[in-house]
Amino acid sequence: MRQAIALSRESLFLTTPNPRVACLIVREGKLLASGVTQRAGQAHAEVMALRDASQQGLDVAGATFYVTLEPCNHHGRTPPCVDALLSARPARVVVAMQDPNPLVAGKGLARLRAAGIQVETGVCAEEALAVNPGFIARMTRGTPWVWLKTAASLDGHTALHNGASKWITSSAARQDGQHWRARSCVVLTGIGTVLADDPQLNVRDIATPRQPVRAVIDSQLRISPTARMLDGEPVWVFTTRNDPDKAARLAERNAQVIVLPAHNHRVHLPALMQWLGQHDINEVHVEAGPILNGALLQAGCADALLVYLAPLLLGDARPMFDLPALKSLGDAHAFEFTDMARVGADLRVCAQNKENWQALLAAVQPRPSV
Repeated sequence: MRQAIALSRESLFLTTPNPRVACLIVREGKLLASGVTQRAGQAHAEVMALRDASQQGLDVAGATFYVTLEPCNHHGRTPPCVDALLSARPARVVVAMQDPNPLVAGKGLARLRAAGIQVETGVCAEEALAVNPGFIARMTRGTPWVWLKTAASLDGHTALHNGASKWITSSAARQDGQHWRARSCVVLTGIGTVLADDPQLNVRDIATPRQPVRAVIDSQLRISPTARMLDGEPVWVFTTRNDPDKAARLAERNAQVIVLPAHNHRVHLPALMQWLGQHDINEVHVEAGPILNGALLQAGCADALLVYLAPLLLGDARPMFDLPALKSLGDAHAFEFTDMARVGADLRVCAQNKENWQALLAAVQPRPSV
C-alpha cells in the first residue's frame, strides 16, 4: 500500500477536483500492473491499472488490487470503477481510505463484498490522507484544506518595517515553495501583498500540467487592472464592494469579481471558504502578509502551516501573524508538527491543526458495511 501511496503522488498536480489515487495489481507478491488517476473526465486509477495489464496481455483474475481510495460506484464524468473491478474478477481488494463522498460512502466496497471479493480497508489510511486532505475536507465539511505559507527569520519575522523582505530565505526554499503552489487548486493572497509587492503568484521553475487559480481578497476592490497577477490567466477577486464598472475592467484581464458578505467591513472569511468548496476547490495555498494570515487563524479557516525559517535574526520587524495579545496560554492557536526538513540553508516546518486532521482521518476510517 505504501508503494501505491507513493505512486499516487505522481498525480499531485493533475487530478483536481478529483482525488489523487493509485492502483497496484499484485499476484503472489509480484507487481503486475499499476495506474494513477488522470485529469478530471479521464480514466481513474483502477481503469489505468487494468489498461496497463491489458497492454501486457495479462489476465488479472484472482489477483490482489491495492487502491489508495475506495473505488467509486457512481456515474460521474466516467463510469463506476467498481464495474471495472468486478469485470476483472480480483480475489482481494485492499483499500487505504473509504471515500466520504456521499455518492460513494461505502457503496463501492459493499458491491465488491456482495460479489464475494475479499475486501480490507484502513490500510495506511493516514499516509493516504496526506495526499488528499483537500478532497476529504471538501467532501466532509464543504470547505477546502487551507495552508498558510510564510518565509521568516529565526525570530519569526517576515520583513523589515520598511517592507524589505527579498530575500530572507534561500533560492532553494523559494524553489521548494513552488511545489506547494503547484499542488494547490488556488493560490490566495491579500490586497496588501498585491499593492506592496505586485506578485505574479504563478507556478514557475517546475513542470506542471496546469496552473492553480490565483485569487486575492480585496474587500474594497482596490486592485489595479495592471497588476502583474492579472496576466490573462483566470483570477478571482473576492470583495464586499459591488462595482460593475471596475468589475468590467478587470474582466478584460480575465479576472472574475466575486462579491461576498462582509464582516467588520472585510470579506467574511468563512463565507469565502464555503464559496470555494462549492466551486470544487480542494486545497488553498495562502501566501499573504500578517494581517490576512492572522485573520484566517482567528476565523478558524487555517488548517496547516508551511513555514520556511532562515538562520537570521531581524529583531524589531514585521511578524508572521497579526494576532491579538492573549490572556492565557490556553487561548493559543495550537498546531502539531508533521514534518521538518532542511532546504538549502533554511528549515521547512510543517504543522497542522490536530482537531481538523483527526476529523478528516475519522471520516476515511473503516465503517460498518453498507
